[in-house]
Amino acid sequence: MKVYYSLLFVISLILTGIYAVIWRKRFSIFLTLIFSFIPIANMGYFLVSLSSTVPEAILGIKVTYLGSYLHIFLMYAIFNLCNLDIKKGIRILLLAISTVFYLCVLSIGYCGLFYKEVTGELINGYLVIHKSYGIVHTLYYIQLCIYMLFTIGATFYAIKKKNDVSRHNLHYMLACEIITISLFFAGKIFHLKVDLMPLSYISCQAVLLIISRRIVLYDVTETVIETIAFNGKTGFVSFDDGFNYLGSNQFAKRIYPELSELRIDDSILKNTELKNEIVSKIRDYIINPKKNSFFKNYNDQIYQVDINRLYDGRINRGYILYMQDDTKDQKYISLLNGFNDKLRDEVTQKTEHIVEMHNNLILSMATMVESRDNSTGGHIKRTSEVVNILISEIQKDKSDQRLKLSPEFCHNIIKAAPMHDLGKIAVDDAILRKPGRFTDEEFNKMKTHAAEGARIVHEILKGTDDFAFHLLAENVAHYHHERWDGSGYPEGLKGEEIPLEARIMAVADVYDALVSKRVYKEAMSFEKADSIMMESFGKHFDKQLEKYYVAARPKLEEYYSRAE
Repeated sequence: MKVYYSLLFVISLILTGIYAVIWRKRFSIFLTLIFSFIPIANMGYFLVSLSSTVPEAILGIKVTYLGSYLHIFLMYAIFNLCNLDIKKGIRILLLAISTVFYLCVLSIGYCGLFYKEVTGELINGYLVIHKSYGIVHTLYYIQLCIYMLFTIGATFYAIKKKNDVSRHNLHYMLACEIITISLFFAGKIFHLKVDLMPLSYISCQAVLLIISRRIVLYDVTETVIETIAFNGKTGFVSFDDGFNYLGSNQFAKRIYPELSELRIDDSILKNTELKNEIVSKIRDYIINPKKNSFFKNYNDQIYQVDINRLYDGRINRGYILYMQDDTKDQKYISLLNGFNDKLRDEVTQKTEHIVEMHNNLILSMATMVESRDNSTGGHIKRTSEVVNILISEIQKDKSDQRLKLSPEFCHNIIKAAPMHDLGKIAVDDAILRKPGRFTDEEFNKMKTHAAEGARIVHEILKGTDDFAFHLLAENVAHYHHERWDGSGYPEGLKGEEIPLEARIMAVADVYDALVSKRVYKEAMSFEKADSIMMESFGKHFDKQLEKYYVAARPKLEEYYSRAE
C-alpha cells in the first residue's frame, strides 16, 4: 500500500517538475493550478497510508480532498481549450461552492456534515479506515458528476462544432476524462484495497503534458513573435504613454545605437536624436493613424519602421515600433520608379505626337472641305478664333449669374470648332462651288451637311478614349445651325434642347458669315453686323451668350481688321 501511494506521489512531483520546465506564460492558469494541486492531493493519500491512528488518517484525508478543486480546475481548463467562455461571475460562484464543500471536509472529526463517523483498525500493521458519509458528501458526489457531464459535453461540442480547436487535443482530453471517470467509479464499484483516484490524477497529468506541448504551437501570435525575435531579423522597441523606455532587442539597438545608453524607464524625450527621429513620428501617428510607417537609413541600409499601439489585454499602454530591413525592396522600388518615370515621359511624348497628328489630320480634312467651297475661304480658321475669344470672355466672368464651364469643356470646344462643317464633303461640287445664291432645292441639299457632318465626326472619333470630346465635336457639327426659337435645322431643336457647344458655335459661325466677304456678297460693316447679331439674341442665339458677345466685340473687330 505504502509503496503504491508513495510511487504515485513521486511520479506526480516529477510530472509537475516537467510541466514547470516547459511552462510558458501563455499557458492557462488552470493548467498550472492542476499541476500544483495534484502532488498535494497525492501527498494526502501517501500520508493516509503512513498513518497509524485515526487523527493522523483524518489529517491525510483532509489533504486528499484538496483534490476536489482539481475537478473544477479541469473543467475550466477544458472549456479554455475548447475556446468556450465561462463567465467570470459563474467561475467565482462555482469556486465558492467548492470552497464551501472543502470547509465541510475540514469539519471531519468535529461534526457529521461530511463524514458522520470515522473509525479505524490496524490490520497487519496497516490502518484500515471505516467511514460513514454525511449529507454533504452525497452533494459533493453530485457536484463531481455535474462537472464531469459539463466537461464531456463541452469536449463533444467542440469536436463537432468548433473549427478553431485542435482535434488532437480534444481527443487527448476526451481520453483523459474517460480514464478519470473509469478509475473513479471502478474504485467505488469493486471496493479495491487501494484508491484509484491518485492514479487517475497521474493519468490526467500525463495527458495534460502532451496537450501543453502542443498548445505552444497553436498560439500563432506568440509563436510568430518568438520566432521573429529568435531569428534576429526584426527589431522592436517599446515605450509607455509618457515616452519612457520599456525595452528593445539587439536588432533595434543596432539601428538606433542611442537605445543602448538608456535604462528601463528612462525618458527618450531627454535624448535629442531619439526625440527627433522617434517621438516626432509617434506624435504624427497619434494625430493621423495612417502615418504608421517611416523609413530609417543606417549604414547604407534602409529599414522600414512600423508604429503600433502597445496593448495590455484591451488597454492601450504605450507604443511599440517594429523594424525590418527593407533595403532590397526600396532599391527595387527606386529602380522601378525611375523606369516608370522614363516610360511615362516616353508615353507622354508619343501620345502628344499622336494627338498632334490626329488634330492635324482633322484640320487638314476641314481645310480640304473648305477648299471645295468657293464661298467660305478662311472660314474654319476665323470661326475657331471667334470661339476662342468667346470662351475667353466666358471664363473671365466671375459673377453669380455666370455661365459655368469646365476647363475640359473649354479645351474641347476650341479643339472641335474646325470640325463643324466637315459634312460639306458630302455635298455635290455643283452646289458647293456655285458662285451665286442657292435655289430652295440647292439650299435643302446644302442643309444636309449638318447631319452628314455628325456622322463623319462620329466615324472619325469612334475609336478615341476621350468620349467627352467625341460627343461635343459631334454636337457642334450636328446642331450649329439650330436656332434658339426652334426655326433652325436639321432637327428644329429649341432653347436648351440645343447643346451649349452648338449654341456657342452658332454665334461664331453667323458672325463670321456677316463680316466676311463671300462670292455672293461683300463683307458687312461691324456696325451693321453688330446690329443684326444683337437683334438675334433670344431668337437665333441663346440670350445668356449676349453679354459675352458684347464683351468680346472689341477683340473680334480687332481680329477681323487684321484679317483683312
